[in-house]
Amino acid sequence: MTSPSHLPPSEAGLLSPGRTGSPAAGATGDAAFLAALLDAEAALTRAQASLGLVPPEAAAAVTGAAVPDRFDLLSLARRAAAGGNPVIPLVADLTAAVGAEHGPYVHRGATSQDVMDTATMLVAARTLDLVLADLERTEAALARLAAAHRDTPMPGRTLTQHAVPTTFGLKAAGWRSLVLDARDRLRAVRGALPVQLGGAAGTLAAFGAYGADDPLPLVAAFARELGLAEPPLPWHTLRTPVADLAAALAFTTGALGKMAADVLTLARTEIAELAEASGGGSSAMPHKANPVRSTLIAAAARRAPQLAATLFGSMVAEDERPAGAWHAEWEPLRDLLRAAGSAAGQAAELTEGLRVDAAAMRAHLGVTHGLIVSERLSAVLAPVLGRARAKELLTAAARRAYAEGLPLLEALRQEPEMPELKDVDLESLTDPADYTGSAAALTDRALERR
Repeated sequence: MTSPSHLPPSEAGLLSPGRTGSPAAGATGDAAFLAALLDAEAALTRAQASLGLVPPEAAAAVTGAAVPDRFDLLSLARRAAAGGNPVIPLVADLTAAVGAEHGPYVHRGATSQDVMDTATMLVAARTLDLVLADLERTEAALARLAAAHRDTPMPGRTLTQHAVPTTFGLKAAGWRSLVLDARDRLRAVRGALPVQLGGAAGTLAAFGAYGADDPLPLVAAFARELGLAEPPLPWHTLRTPVADLAAALAFTTGALGKMAADVLTLARTEIAELAEASGGGSSAMPHKANPVRSTLIAAAARRAPQLAATLFGSMVAEDERPAGAWHAEWEPLRDLLRAAGSAAGQAAELTEGLRVDAAAMRAHLGVTHGLIVSERLSAVLAPVLGRARAKELLTAAARRAYAEGLPLLEALRQEPEMPELKDVDLESLTDPADYTGSAAALTDRALERR
């Protein structure tokens, strides 16, 4: 048996099939966080050099030494426990790598949370770029599906039962609308991700002690170096950036989860209106083609709210820097980035290969023997027969349709009131495909959104 001590420093993802091997997994792995931590340290020194606070040679030395391959991830992880975060051992190792002459300029004036928060924002930014690219693919695929099936009728289902007809085009347009909502939220958050720089208690005092007449421009220079936003204040215990990120990521996984839930329902064997391009197999049943992509999206969507809840709970952070609240964010935020990233990647593949069986959709409109248009018939017959009598007539016809296996049209024709309805075009009124309301117009309007 393999001993746990022989396992790699980063878990392989055996229990995470949705994200294993995905771009988001790579962008949020331990190696990615190490690279972001080093990028933050190097950028801080360069920012100070740009303002004349440290020698340019020191900035070049720190940047040259901040190469991830030169650092031992497993050693850093093990030593992080002593100080409660990985920045402390990393600073020691980076200082040693820079050398005696320029080592004192490493991490100068900063606190561990400055670097950890900044690195987390870098990781988030890099991951969101991947998620946004997959959402663009998903949106484009759904736009094509909505346009192609603008007039494809299918049963609308409410509370699990057939309600009134709709179109698959409108359903796909609705999914696309959610994807665009998610995209817009993620874009806004991505553009606002800030650096963190405040020093020990958020006052920037150490930078003044090291010679900065006005430390405030240093924050702007630090942000420019990393391509992140400049915050109005240090946010060590003002966790708006993390809360906004959590909300957008949870919304994204939920939006994609709604689509996955619909596909899972419509891909059931007895419904089979939709099918994934390449279903997954079963360990015991060779005939199965499971909707695996939808399943993995649904799994991510079920996890996301609880992960976001932990991040929202961490907003209750005491003093100028908290004990525990900040530390509690790291793992759930990474998991949430991975959940959204894996869901977005799976959604792009799902929608680009989704198979639509329009014939099955049309056939299922007849499952209720035409009663799916009873709403329409009630509205049309009430002025002719009176509301109460119209309801009695339709109830009696419905019972006959079910009892005798008749189409609703035939059952109506056998009712004694038929002479009163001689001028009513019952054949058209009982055609479900002719009762999709404004579905086509709504689809067109939805597709105008960019």
